[in-house]
Amino acid sequence: MLRAEHLFASVDKEIYLDDVSFSAEPGRIYVVMGRTGAGKTSLMRAVAGLLTLDSGELSFQGESMTETPVWKRDVAMVYQQFINYPNKTVRQNIEFPLKKAGLQGAELDARVNTYLEKVGLTNFADRRPGQLSGGQQQRVAMARSMARHSRILMLDEPLMNLDFKLREQLREEFLTLFSGESQSVTLYATTEIAEAMMLGYELMVMHEGRVLQSGPPAEVFERPKNLAVAQIVSDPPMSVLRARVEGDDIVLASGHRLSRPAHLAGLGDGEYDFGVRAMDIVPAGAASDAESTTIGFVEVSGSETVLYVSSDSGDLVVLIEGIHDYKAGEKLSVTLRTDRFFAFDQTGDLLIAPALEVR
Repeated sequence: MLRAEHLFASVDKEIYLDDVSFSAEPGRIYVVMGRTGAGKTSLMRAVAGLLTLDSGELSFQGESMTETPVWKRDVAMVYQQFINYPNKTVRQNIEFPLKKAGLQGAELDARVNTYLEKVGLTNFADRRPGQLSGGQQQRVAMARSMARHSRILMLDEPLMNLDFKLREQLREEFLTLFSGESQSVTLYATTEIAEAMMLGYELMVMHEGRVLQSGPPAEVFERPKNLAVAQIVSDPPMSVLRARVEGDDIVLASGHRLSRPAHLAGLGDGEYDFGVRAMDIVPAGAASDAESTTIGFVEVSGSETVLYVSSDSGDLVVLIEGIHDYKAGEKLSVTLRTDRFFAFDQTGDLLIAPALEVR
Protein backbone atom coordinates (compact mmCIF):
# COMPACT_ATOMS: atom_id res chain seq x y z
CA MET A 1 0.00 0.00 0.00
CA LEU A 2 1.15 3.53 -0.80
CA ARG A 3 0.46 5.83 2.12
CA ALA A 4 0.85 9.63 2.29
CA GLU A 5 0.50 11.35 5.66
CA HIS A 6 0.18 15.11 6.09
CA LEU A 7 2.25 16.15 3.08
CA PHE A 8 3.22 19.82 2.93
CA ALA A 9 5.27 21.26 0.07
CA SER A 10 6.03 24.83 -0.95
CA VAL A 11 8.37 26.61 -3.34
CA ASP A 12 9.37 30.23 -2.67
CA LYS A 13 6.55 30.50 -0.10
CA GLU A 14 3.94 29.35 -2.62
CA ILE A 15 2.05 26.35 -1.24
CA TYR A 16 1.83 23.37 -3.59
CA LEU A 17 0.57 20.71 -1.17
CA ASP A 18 -1.36 21.56 1.97
CA ASP A 19 -1.77 18.70 4.47
CA VAL A 20 -2.44 15.96 1.90
CA SER A 21 -3.13 12.45 3.22
CA PHE A 22 -4.32 9.34 1.37
CA SER A 23 -3.69 5.63 0.96
CA ALA A 24 -3.77 3.55 -2.23
CA GLU A 25 -3.64 -0.21 -2.76
CA PRO A 26 -1.96 -2.10 -5.61
CA GLY A 27 -4.19 -3.28 -8.43
CA ARG A 28 -6.61 -0.35 -8.32
CA ILE A 29 -6.86 3.00 -10.10
CA TYR A 30 -7.03 6.07 -7.89
CA VAL A 31 -8.17 9.14 -9.80
CA VAL A 32 -6.85 12.53 -8.69
CA MET A 33 -9.26 15.15 -10.02
CA GLY A 34 -9.15 18.92 -9.96
CA ARG A 35 -8.85 22.03 -12.06
CA THR A 36 -5.57 23.25 -13.50
CA GLY A 37 -3.37 24.35 -10.61
CA ALA A 38 -5.20 22.21 -8.04
CA GLY A 39 -2.04 20.31 -7.05
CA LYS A 40 -2.47 17.08 -9.02
CA THR A 41 0.93 17.22 -10.71
CA SER A 42 2.59 18.44 -7.51
CA LEU A 43 1.23 15.41 -5.68
CA MET A 44 2.61 13.06 -8.31
CA ARG A 45 5.96 14.84 -8.34
CA ALA A 46 6.13 14.48 -4.56
CA VAL A 47 5.43 10.74 -4.77
CA ALA A 48 8.09 10.41 -7.47
CA GLY A 49 10.60 12.37 -5.38
CA LEU A 50 10.75 15.29 -7.85
CA LEU A 51 9.17 17.77 -5.41
CA THR A 52 10.84 18.14 -2.02
CA LEU A 53 8.46 17.93 0.93
CA ASP A 54 8.56 20.49 3.71
CA SER A 55 7.06 17.86 6.02
CA GLY A 56 5.01 14.70 5.94
CA GLU A 57 5.65 11.01 5.40
CA LEU A 58 5.46 8.77 2.34
CA SER A 59 5.63 5.00 2.71
CA PHE A 60 5.10 1.90 0.59
CA GLN A 61 4.14 -1.42 2.18
CA GLY A 62 5.04 0.04 5.55
CA GLU A 63 8.56 1.14 4.57
CA SER A 64 9.36 4.86 4.53
CA MET A 65 10.23 6.33 1.13
CA THR A 66 10.28 9.99 2.18
CA GLU A 67 14.06 10.22 1.98
CA THR A 68 14.45 7.64 -0.80
CA PRO A 69 16.16 9.16 -3.88
CA VAL A 70 14.22 9.35 -7.14
CA TRP A 71 16.09 6.53 -8.85
CA LYS A 72 15.28 4.09 -6.03
CA ARG A 73 11.53 4.77 -5.76
CA ASP A 74 10.51 2.45 -8.61
CA VAL A 75 7.98 4.91 -10.03
CA ALA A 76 6.82 5.14 -13.65
CA MET A 77 5.10 8.25 -15.04
CA VAL A 78 3.11 9.06 -18.16
CA TYR A 79 2.70 12.76 -18.92
CA GLN A 80 0.17 14.61 -21.07
CA GLN A 81 2.98 15.36 -23.53
CA PHE A 82 4.08 12.52 -25.80
CA ILE A 83 7.48 11.92 -24.22
CA ASN A 84 9.30 9.27 -26.25
CA TYR A 85 12.82 8.78 -27.57
CA PRO A 86 12.54 10.14 -31.14
CA ASN A 87 15.61 8.31 -32.43
CA LYS A 88 14.39 4.90 -31.24
CA THR A 89 11.73 2.65 -32.73
CA VAL A 90 8.55 1.83 -30.85
CA ARG A 91 10.06 -1.50 -29.78
CA GLN A 92 13.30 0.16 -28.67
CA ASN A 93 11.35 2.77 -26.68
CA ILE A 94 9.65 0.01 -24.69
CA GLU A 95 12.84 -2.02 -24.38
CA PHE A 96 15.00 0.81 -23.08
CA PRO A 97 13.96 0.91 -19.39
CA LEU A 98 13.67 -2.87 -19.30
CA LYS A 99 17.24 -3.31 -20.49
CA LYS A 100 18.38 -0.75 -17.91
CA ALA A 101 16.66 -2.96 -15.30
CA GLY A 102 18.59 -6.02 -16.51
CA LEU A 103 15.99 -7.86 -18.62
CA GLN A 104 17.34 -9.59 -21.69
CA GLY A 105 16.77 -12.43 -24.13
CA ALA A 106 13.44 -14.25 -24.25
CA GLU A 107 12.11 -12.56 -21.11
CA LEU A 108 12.73 -9.13 -22.60
CA ASP A 109 11.11 -10.06 -25.93
CA ALA A 110 8.06 -11.56 -24.22
CA ARG A 111 7.54 -8.49 -22.03
CA VAL A 112 7.85 -6.09 -24.96
CA ASN A 113 5.56 -8.14 -27.20
CA THR A 114 2.94 -8.34 -24.45
CA TYR A 115 2.75 -4.57 -24.15
CA LEU A 116 2.93 -3.93 -27.87
CA GLU A 117 -0.17 -6.10 -28.13
CA LYS A 118 -1.84 -4.45 -25.13
CA VAL A 119 -1.60 -1.00 -26.72
CA GLY A 120 -2.36 -2.21 -30.25
CA LEU A 121 1.02 -1.32 -31.76
CA THR A 122 2.38 -4.73 -32.76
CA ASN A 123 2.31 -3.73 -36.44
CA PHE A 124 4.09 -0.44 -35.68
CA ALA A 125 6.99 -1.86 -33.66
CA ASP A 126 9.67 -0.81 -36.16
CA ARG A 127 8.41 2.76 -36.67
CA ARG A 128 9.77 5.81 -34.91
CA PRO A 129 7.49 8.07 -32.83
CA GLY A 130 7.56 10.80 -35.47
CA GLN A 131 5.84 8.40 -37.88
CA LEU A 132 2.90 7.85 -35.52
CA SER A 133 -0.27 9.75 -34.71
CA GLY A 134 -0.65 11.56 -31.38
CA GLY A 135 -2.74 8.74 -29.94
CA GLN A 136 -0.21 6.13 -31.02
CA GLN A 137 2.64 8.13 -29.50
CA GLN A 138 0.79 8.26 -26.18
CA ARG A 139 0.30 4.49 -26.39
CA VAL A 140 4.07 4.08 -26.76
CA ALA A 141 4.66 6.17 -23.63
CA MET A 142 2.08 4.16 -21.72
CA ALA A 143 3.47 0.81 -22.86
CA ARG A 144 7.00 1.85 -21.86
CA SER A 145 5.84 2.85 -18.38
CA MET A 146 3.52 -0.12 -17.82
CA ALA A 147 6.04 -2.69 -19.05
CA ARG A 148 8.40 -1.75 -16.22
CA HIS A 149 6.00 -3.31 -13.65
CA SER A 150 6.88 -0.50 -11.27
CA ARG A 151 5.47 -0.39 -7.76
CA ILE A 152 3.78 2.92 -8.57
CA LEU A 153 2.39 3.97 -11.96
CA MET A 154 1.25 7.59 -12.36
CA LEU A 155 -0.54 9.10 -15.33
CA ASP A 156 -0.74 12.89 -15.41
CA GLU A 157 -3.68 13.85 -17.66
CA PRO A 158 -2.48 11.47 -20.40
CA LEU A 159 -5.38 12.28 -22.76
CA MET A 160 -5.25 16.07 -22.44
CA ASN A 161 -3.46 16.72 -25.74
CA LEU A 162 -5.60 14.39 -27.83
CA ASP A 163 -8.67 15.32 -29.85
CA PHE A 164 -12.15 14.61 -28.50
CA LYS A 165 -12.81 11.47 -30.55
CA LEU A 166 -9.45 9.93 -29.69
CA ARG A 167 -9.89 10.73 -25.98
CA GLU A 168 -13.22 8.91 -26.02
CA GLN A 169 -11.64 5.90 -27.75
CA LEU A 170 -8.64 5.63 -25.43
CA ARG A 171 -10.78 6.19 -22.35
CA GLU A 172 -12.80 3.12 -23.26
CA GLU A 173 -9.61 1.12 -23.78
CA PHE A 174 -7.99 2.05 -20.48
CA LEU A 175 -9.79 -0.45 -18.27
CA THR A 176 -8.64 -3.28 -20.54
CA LEU A 177 -5.21 -1.70 -20.75
CA PHE A 178 -4.79 -1.65 -16.98
CA SER A 179 -6.15 -5.15 -16.41
CA GLY A 180 -3.41 -7.41 -15.08
CA GLU A 181 -1.40 -4.51 -13.60
CA SER A 182 -2.16 -5.92 -10.15
CA GLN A 183 1.31 -5.24 -8.72
CA SER A 184 1.15 -1.48 -9.31
CA VAL A 185 -0.53 1.33 -7.40
CA THR A 186 -2.01 3.47 -10.18
CA LEU A 187 -2.64 7.20 -9.77
CA TYR A 188 -4.45 8.89 -12.66
CA ALA A 189 -4.82 12.68 -12.79
CA THR A 190 -7.63 14.29 -14.78
CA THR A 191 -9.88 17.33 -14.95
CA GLU A 192 -12.79 15.29 -16.38
CA ILE A 193 -15.48 13.59 -14.31
CA ALA A 194 -16.30 11.18 -17.17
CA GLU A 195 -12.81 9.66 -16.88
CA ALA A 196 -13.07 9.51 -13.11
CA MET A 197 -16.44 7.74 -13.19
CA MET A 198 -15.24 5.24 -15.77
CA LEU A 199 -11.78 4.44 -14.43
CA GLY A 200 -11.55 5.13 -10.74
CA TYR A 201 -11.82 2.76 -7.80
CA GLU A 202 -11.51 5.87 -5.65
CA LEU A 203 -11.69 9.56 -6.49
CA MET A 204 -9.62 12.23 -4.74
CA VAL A 205 -10.82 15.77 -5.44
CA MET A 206 -8.07 18.38 -5.10
CA HIS A 207 -8.27 22.16 -4.92
CA GLU A 208 -5.56 24.66 -4.03
CA GLY A 209 -3.19 21.93 -2.90
CA ARG A 210 -5.68 20.19 -0.61
CA VAL A 211 -7.73 17.00 -0.91
CA LEU A 212 -11.29 18.21 -0.37
CA GLN A 213 -12.98 14.81 -0.55
CA SER A 214 -12.15 11.22 -1.39
CA GLY A 215 -14.26 8.12 -1.89
CA PRO A 216 -15.91 6.02 -4.59
CA PRO A 217 -16.59 8.22 -7.66
CA ALA A 218 -20.36 7.69 -7.53
CA GLU A 219 -20.46 8.68 -3.87
CA VAL A 220 -18.44 11.87 -4.45
CA PHE A 221 -20.62 12.76 -7.44
CA GLU A 222 -23.89 12.16 -5.61
CA ARG A 223 -22.86 13.58 -2.24
CA PRO A 224 -20.23 16.30 -2.80
CA LYS A 225 -18.97 17.48 0.56
CA ASN A 226 -19.28 21.15 -0.35
CA LEU A 227 -19.89 23.57 -3.18
CA ALA A 228 -16.26 23.50 -4.31
CA VAL A 229 -16.39 19.72 -4.81
CA ALA A 230 -19.80 19.94 -6.46
CA GLN A 231 -18.48 22.44 -9.01
CA ILE A 232 -15.33 20.44 -9.73
CA VAL A 233 -17.18 17.16 -10.38
CA SER A 234 -20.00 18.74 -12.42
CA ASP A 235 -19.53 19.07 -16.17
CA PRO A 236 -21.09 21.38 -17.33
CA PRO A 237 -20.75 23.46 -14.14
CA MET A 238 -23.43 23.22 -11.48
CA SER A 239 -25.68 26.29 -11.21
CA VAL A 240 -25.93 27.76 -7.72
CA LEU A 241 -28.83 29.95 -6.63
CA ARG A 242 -29.20 31.81 -3.35
CA ALA A 243 -32.87 31.44 -2.29
CA ARG A 244 -35.11 31.53 0.79
CA VAL A 245 -37.11 28.71 2.28
CA GLU A 246 -40.49 30.01 3.44
CA GLY A 247 -42.80 27.31 4.73
CA ASP A 248 -43.54 24.93 1.87
CA ASP A 249 -41.93 27.19 -0.73
CA ILE A 250 -38.49 27.97 -2.08
CA VAL A 251 -38.46 31.66 -3.06
CA LEU A 252 -35.98 32.63 -5.77
CA ALA A 253 -34.42 36.08 -6.06
CA SER A 254 -36.74 36.73 -9.01
CA GLY A 255 -39.72 36.29 -6.68
CA HIS A 256 -40.82 32.99 -8.21
CA ARG A 257 -42.05 30.48 -5.67
CA LEU A 258 -41.22 26.81 -6.16
CA SER A 259 -42.81 24.02 -4.16
CA ARG A 260 -40.36 22.58 -1.69
CA PRO A 261 -39.54 18.97 -2.68
CA ALA A 262 -39.86 16.08 -0.22
CA HIS A 263 -36.13 15.54 0.25
CA LEU A 264 -35.73 19.13 1.52
CA ALA A 265 -38.53 18.84 4.10
CA GLY A 266 -36.04 19.02 6.96
CA LEU A 267 -34.73 22.48 6.08
CA GLY A 268 -35.81 25.28 8.38
CA ASP A 269 -36.89 28.65 7.07
CA GLY A 270 -33.98 30.83 5.98
CA GLU A 271 -31.46 31.44 3.18
CA TYR A 272 -29.56 28.63 1.49
CA ASP A 273 -27.56 28.00 -1.64
CA PHE A 274 -29.27 25.52 -3.94
CA GLY A 275 -27.21 23.67 -6.52
CA VAL A 276 -28.76 22.18 -9.64
CA ARG A 277 -26.95 20.36 -12.42
CA ALA A 278 -27.30 21.46 -16.03
CA MET A 279 -29.34 18.43 -17.13
CA ASP A 280 -31.92 19.26 -14.44
CA ILE A 281 -32.76 22.69 -15.84
CA VAL A 282 -35.34 22.16 -18.57
CA PRO A 283 -36.52 24.53 -21.34
CA ALA A 284 -40.18 25.29 -20.73
CA GLY A 285 -43.10 27.02 -22.37
CA ALA A 286 -45.50 29.10 -20.33
CA ALA A 287 -45.30 27.06 -17.14
CA SER A 288 -46.33 29.08 -14.10
CA ASP A 289 -43.09 28.31 -12.26
CA ALA A 290 -40.84 28.94 -15.28
CA GLU A 291 -37.90 31.27 -14.88
CA SER A 292 -37.30 33.81 -17.65
CA THR A 293 -33.69 33.87 -18.87
CA THR A 294 -31.54 35.44 -21.57
CA ILE A 295 -29.08 33.28 -23.48
CA GLY A 296 -25.54 34.61 -23.23
CA PHE A 297 -23.50 31.84 -24.84
CA VAL A 298 -24.22 28.65 -26.79
CA GLU A 299 -21.85 25.68 -26.86
CA VAL A 300 -22.46 22.60 -29.02
CA SER A 301 -20.53 19.57 -27.77
CA GLY A 302 -20.91 16.22 -29.51
CA SER A 303 -24.62 15.44 -29.42
CA GLU A 304 -25.47 18.03 -26.73
CA THR A 305 -26.19 21.74 -26.61
CA VAL A 306 -25.07 23.73 -23.56
CA LEU A 307 -26.63 27.13 -22.89
CA TYR A 308 -25.19 29.70 -20.49
CA VAL A 309 -28.09 31.92 -19.49
CA SER A 310 -28.80 34.74 -17.04
CA SER A 311 -31.93 35.42 -15.03
CA ASP A 312 -33.11 37.61 -12.17
CA SER A 313 -32.31 34.68 -9.87
CA GLY A 314 -28.73 34.26 -11.10
CA ASP A 315 -26.69 32.65 -13.85
CA LEU A 316 -27.66 29.17 -15.01
CA VAL A 317 -26.18 26.46 -17.22
CA VAL A 318 -28.64 24.37 -19.26
CA LEU A 319 -27.78 21.05 -20.95
CA ILE A 320 -30.08 19.84 -23.72
CA GLU A 321 -29.73 16.55 -25.57
CA GLY A 322 -29.28 16.99 -29.31
CA ILE A 323 -28.19 19.88 -31.51
CA HIS A 324 -30.37 22.99 -31.22
CA ASP A 325 -30.25 26.33 -33.00
CA TYR A 326 -30.31 28.73 -30.06
CA LYS A 327 -28.75 32.17 -30.42
CA ALA A 328 -27.11 34.54 -27.96
CA GLY A 329 -29.56 37.20 -26.83
CA GLU A 330 -32.65 35.02 -27.21
CA LYS A 331 -35.15 34.73 -24.37
CA LEU A 332 -35.66 31.27 -22.90
CA SER A 333 -38.02 30.10 -20.17
CA VAL A 334 -36.73 27.24 -18.05
CA THR A 335 -38.05 25.14 -15.17
CA LEU A 336 -35.82 23.98 -12.35
CA ARG A 337 -36.19 20.38 -11.17
CA THR A 338 -36.41 20.98 -7.44
CA ASP A 339 -36.37 17.21 -6.81
CA ARG A 340 -32.72 17.38 -7.99
CA PHE A 341 -31.73 20.32 -5.77
CA PHE A 342 -28.64 20.11 -3.57
CA ALA A 343 -28.91 22.28 -0.45
CA PHE A 344 -25.78 23.97 0.94
CA ASP A 345 -25.44 26.24 3.95
CA GLN A 346 -24.05 29.74 3.52
CA THR A 347 -20.49 28.52 4.16
CA GLY A 348 -20.83 26.10 1.22
CA ASP A 349 -21.11 22.83 3.14
CA LEU A 350 -23.59 20.24 1.89
CA LEU A 351 -26.73 19.90 3.98
CA ILE A 352 -28.94 17.65 1.85
CA ALA A 353 -28.41 15.86 -1.47
CA PRO A 354 -31.16 14.48 -3.71
CA ALA A 355 -31.57 10.77 -4.23
CA LEU A 356 -29.74 10.73 -7.55
CA GLU A 357 -28.70 7.88 -9.76
CA VAL A 358 -25.44 8.44 -11.63
CA ARG A 359 -26.36 9.09 -15.23
